[in-house]
Amino acid sequence: MSARGRLASRGIAFESVCLRCWARSYASQPLATKKSLAPPHLNLERSGTQTSRRRSFRREYFSANGVLGTPADLSGLPSWRSTGIKQLSKAGSLLTASSVQHTSEASEANVPQNHHVSDLLDRRKTQKAEAGSITVDVETTMPLDASSRLSAISTTLPATSLRRRLTTYLALSKPRLSFLMVLTTATAYSLYPVPAVLLSSTTIAPSLSALTLVFLTAGTGLCSASANAFNMLLEPQHDAKMSRTRNRPLVRGLITKKGAFAFAATAGVLGVGGLWFGVNPTVAFLGGFTIFLYAGVYTPMKRISVLNTWVGAIVGSIPPLMGWAAAAGQSAAGSGEWQELLLGEENAGGWLLAALLFAWQFPHFNALSWTIREEYKNAGFRMLAWTNTKMNGRVALRYSLLFIPICFGLTWCGVTDSGFLVTSSVVNAWMVREAWKFWRKEGQKGSARGLFWASVWHLPVVMVLAMAHKQGLWEGMWRRTFGDEDDGQDVWDGEEEDLDGEPHRITPALPLAAVRT
Repeated sequence: MSARGRLASRGIAFESVCLRCWARSYASQPLATKKSLAPPHLNLERSGTQTSRRRSFRREYFSANGVLGTPADLSGLPSWRSTGIKQLSKAGSLLTASSVQHTSEASEANVPQNHHVSDLLDRRKTQKAEAGSITVDVETTMPLDASSRLSAISTTLPATSLRRRLTTYLALSKPRLSFLMVLTTATAYSLYPVPAVLLSSTTIAPSLSALTLVFLTAGTGLCSASANAFNMLLEPQHDAKMSRTRNRPLVRGLITKKGAFAFAATAGVLGVGGLWFGVNPTVAFLGGFTIFLYAGVYTPMKRISVLNTWVGAIVGSIPPLMGWAAAAGQSAAGSGEWQELLLGEENAGGWLLAALLFAWQFPHFNALSWTIREEYKNAGFRMLAWTNTKMNGRVALRYSLLFIPICFGLTWCGVTDSGFLVTSSVVNAWMVREAWKFWRKEGQKGSARGLFWASVWHLPVVMVLAMAHKQGLWEGMWRRTFGDEDDGQDVWDGEEEDLDGEPHRITPALPLAAVRT
């Protein structure tokens, strides 16, 4: 008999059987090799000599397929199918009830009677909140400073090697901060507007001395290294309480206090001496004043008042004045005293560069200190990040807004051309935007990290743009490349003495075309 006939004899429509189930009904396997997955009490005892038997479809199979829910109407179904559905529905409800009862009994056995479900949910919510807060802190944590990284490298080197000593000394100098000071000094030196008489296009000699620049950068770097080493020397016990500074050389014992003092004193003497003999006494005084102000005033003031941030900003604004005074000393018409090098309308550009450095340090440091405000608090350092968080954001935004008028002032004073207003405005707008977010969100949601990295990129970009837009730079390059387009002679209107000693006025020469007419 065919498959369709066998199914029809059992009252089963051939179209209601899937192909997979139909093929399974005709699959045969020896019972001796078949392994049952059913529980032991449901296995049937079969003899090993029993022949293979074919599986056949049963009515319960088709009845069970209809039990997906509670049917609303069973009157239209055959009697055998409605009976099967009712029985399976009843069995399913009993099974569900027994499962729920078993689960409740197990939960009651594992959980104490006095521990309610609401308390458990509250505990889970608290743990989730704590986990979320920890994640935020990890995301906003700033990387270690260069000194800590160099100290970690020093520990991997042999104790008596020269490389380990040099790496430790480099860690004492805070190389990133020292490089920033050197960069701002060299930028101010290059931005100084050299008088027209001393331009390289007028004279054979260069306008500014390269040897003076070497002494200036080397002396500034040594003064910065000395100030930073004295800073570490005065507070190793407090640096050990903070994650960013606990790996510094003195904290880890890579160098003794006597060794650190010797390095700081030697760097300071060499730095100030090099500036005195290689540049001028005014610049040397500014270098020595930087060491005193940073190590003698700023460092102990960090544990006294929040005004230490303003003192530190003054320290950071001195290097541009050093570069400006070094360039002004080469073109000084008088005795080269500090009044001539730093005061007067012609030196307004140097003070504007110093103001730029002064304002930049507030958004940079306020964003950095906010991420580790609890560590500053535990270490005893009084910072706005934990003493007054709202004021911390306002100060960062306030000084970020000052970048726009400062850059405008550089163009107004003739230090940069008008193109600097356009290019610097883009970078300043980005800085103000990040400072605004930092103030509005009070450092939350990654705003502190965004402002920190914006400040890291802001200062070098503005300095490079200022040097690229120096007043007269591109005009001079054009004239050197394509020549001067003036057809007539230079007009001189002055007095000259004859051989007899009588002065007479030189009249300007007329153009050749005017003579012909």
